[in-house]
Amino acid sequence: MTLTGQHIIGNSFSNQGTQTFTGINPATNNKLETTFYEATQAEVDQAVQLAAKAFFAYRKTSPEQKATFLERIAEEIMALGDLLIKQCMAETALPEARLTGERGRTTTQLKLFATVLREGSWLDARIDTALPDRQPLPRPDIRQIHIPLGVVGIFGASNFPFAFSVAGGDTASALAAGCTVVVKGHPAHPGTSEMVGRAIQKAAQDTGMPEGVFSMLHGTSHEVGMAMVNHPLVKAIGFTGSYRGGKALFDAAAKREEPIPVYAEMGSTNPVFVLPQALKERSATIADGLSKSVTLGVGQFCTNPGLVVTLQSEATKAFITKTGEYLRATAPATMLTPVMSQSFNKGIAHLKSVAGVEVVAEVEGKPASNAAGAVLLQSTGKALQQNPQLAEEVFGPSTVYITCDTKEEILETARNLKGHLTATLHATPQDLEEYKELIDILENKVGRLLINGYPTGVEVGYAMVHGGPYPATTDSRSTSVGTAAIKRFARPVCYQDFPAVLLPDALKNENPLNIWRLVNGAWSKESIA
Repeated sequence: MTLTGQHIIGNSFSNQGTQTFTGINPATNNKLETTFYEATQAEVDQAVQLAAKAFFAYRKTSPEQKATFLERIAEEIMALGDLLIKQCMAETALPEARLTGERGRTTTQLKLFATVLREGSWLDARIDTALPDRQPLPRPDIRQIHIPLGVVGIFGASNFPFAFSVAGGDTASALAAGCTVVVKGHPAHPGTSEMVGRAIQKAAQDTGMPEGVFSMLHGTSHEVGMAMVNHPLVKAIGFTGSYRGGKALFDAAAKREEPIPVYAEMGSTNPVFVLPQALKERSATIADGLSKSVTLGVGQFCTNPGLVVTLQSEATKAFITKTGEYLRATAPATMLTPVMSQSFNKGIAHLKSVAGVEVVAEVEGKPASNAAGAVLLQSTGKALQQNPQLAEEVFGPSTVYITCDTKEEILETARNLKGHLTATLHATPQDLEEYKELIDILENKVGRLLINGYPTGVEVGYAMVHGGPYPATTDSRSTSVGTAAIKRFARPVCYQDFPAVLLPDALKNENPLNIWRLVNGAWSKESIA
């Protein structure tokens, strides 16, 4: 496949603008060959207008047709073969094995949503049949399902060029819900974005989807993204990235004449609590696992454990020392972009300047350009209370160990946390009994609680929650990973006393979709007499 550097707008390509940019190989700092065009306001409008027109046809396609479309996208991505992996390696410096695995996760995600569509329970179909003889008033026939919101604007993430990007979870769940999609590809991997975008375009054409069901725009400027957010025909936004970027989109969407939901996943320090008995029994094992979690993907996971809380003891001192040894033994590696490398260095320098913080371990010498080595910092519960910024995310391979003098100080540290994606407890049954209040506190702080595990690695399934209270996300009621992600891009609609011929298939008496429905308070697949 020859890259064009153009935008994908429905079945066509466009390059109306004059501003251009190129991808950069972060391992060498060299610019890559293809020139990409910055989207103009006119191109954003064209893509959204086409998506709005396509929405009315796409939302009426059957669950089977949508499922087939999603499966074809997965097939077309796989058909790109090694060319896609090599392009992404050049743009991100990520290793081949990591990208091959992530591509598999992405295609599996698409296929999973196809399964969800065929199974149908996500529609949450509810039927209260009429009770004409009820006293003192009759009950009308009332039926409810979820319908798609409309055009969804999606922002590709930098750290997952497949799974959270052009064909990632936001796109898959929005298309599954029946929404049309306009994606802003991430400028850190524009060639990868174009290749995946063209795979979706081909899948849409081959399965007979309406033109405009998918479009993809390039852009390095904030103007392109804001033009999407502020377009009156866009009905929701999906975003994975920095707090600053997500909050700016959220604020802009709230100020619109018609405010729209922004589902922004904005990062987290994912606190880990290592409780006393667990530390006593398996200190070295926990230190090894944490060091691997901190450095996985050069620390560029939104579930990186950036804060570790323990009770001060001799065992804790040994635990911190052992973690430092493991981290020093981990070679520096290239970060995804020069900007990320600069931000990481700036963030570490800031943490080092905070009173009460000391450096336990860091790689000696200056890493190569755009590379980062692991850093372990240590402070106290009291210092954290005085300097809450110690609990803020530094995106990269670092973590801050917090030692507390008492159990109550550990609990108070947990109470003072803001919203995070995850929290982890390393604990024995004895620890869990003694610190059961800690779980009660953390349930109100995060979207996912782990015991005796590590937060990096997010399973794509039916029960996963990848979300959390603000500032981890802008809506703690939702998840951006797993099948429940589809609900972000749908809303409930009630049909009262509708003639049978006008009802959606999911609500018809004969249940032609053969889905589970809540009929008069009981779940059933049976037809209604």
